[in-house]
Amino acid sequence: MNRCLGFKTQRGRRDRGVALITALLVTSLASIMAISLVASQQIEIRRTGNLINSDRAYVFALGVESWVKQILVRDDSKKDSLDEDWAMVLPPITVEGGQVAGRIEDMQSRFNLNNVINGGKPSAPDVQIFERLLDGIGQSPDLVQALLDWIDADIDTRFEGAGGAEDDEYTGYDLPYRAANQPLASPSELLLVKGFSQEIYDQLAPLVTALPVRTPINVNTAPAPVLAALSEKFSRSDAEALIELREESSFANVGDFLQQDMVKDRDINQDTISIKSDYFMLDGAAQYGERGKVRLFSLLSRSNNKVGVIMRAQGVY
Repeated sequence: MNRCLGFKTQRGRRDRGVALITALLVTSLASIMAISLVASQQIEIRRTGNLINSDRAYVFALGVESWVKQILVRDDSKKDSLDEDWAMVLPPITVEGGQVAGRIEDMQSRFNLNNVINGGKPSAPDVQIFERLLDGIGQSPDLVQALLDWIDADIDTRFEGAGGAEDDEYTGYDLPYRAANQPLASPSELLLVKGFSQEIYDQLAPLVTALPVRTPINVNTAPAPVLAALSEKFSRSDAEALIELREESSFANVGDFLQQDMVKDRDINQDTISIKSDYFMLDGAAQYGERGKVRLFSLLSRSNNKVGVIMRAQGVY
């Protein structure tokens, strides 16, 4: 009888010990879950706050875009040069809750890649400019052949053997795709064209653009490599001398440019140049709070004293 009582007492103690350990485990698990939920909630609150701040920063960036539109509307569209208000950099300005900054770049200071095809056929003057631009950065002028095939409407490799490429080339890649057979939507599309490496694109990126219509090069804003590509008789030193000249006084019209001593008798095609522009790029940045940051790129088109947005893209702040 005493042995049975002792056995039951020991068994009861063990049961109570197991129950206590179980209770401690349940309590620990509940505490861990509660801490995890609180931490997760805090992360979500911060994430939501960051998203809200980013949205507010984006609204600020759109405000910069509206401001830029007004500058371009007020500007004299008969001539565009780097001494005008639109060309001035907007330094960081403090606004309620954050700051904004921005700058405008004349996209017609660059060579429009879509110019190489005009009316469905290669445009000889523009093809030659791009060939000279490629040669000026130390790359093969034959690369233009692949670009022509990429943009033209047909699927025939008319420049086969000279660097051209159509679907039969691109569909044979490890990750196959087809030629666009239409104008470029962005200069970065060059990375898909045969022969254009990342290195070549990085060299060309500050000098080229992709606009929806044919555009001449603005000689009042073009950098030296682009000016030097206007004629095979035009040197880089000539281009740099012209830039120094226009810093004193911008060219009043195309005739004024063509009459310059270093430009005369250089066989520059008058249809490829201009002294005014219709396309501009806003590079705007906005910040709201500590983490709400946005960088906005807006391609703007000006026509008849109206400015419209062609496209918008966001980048790294």
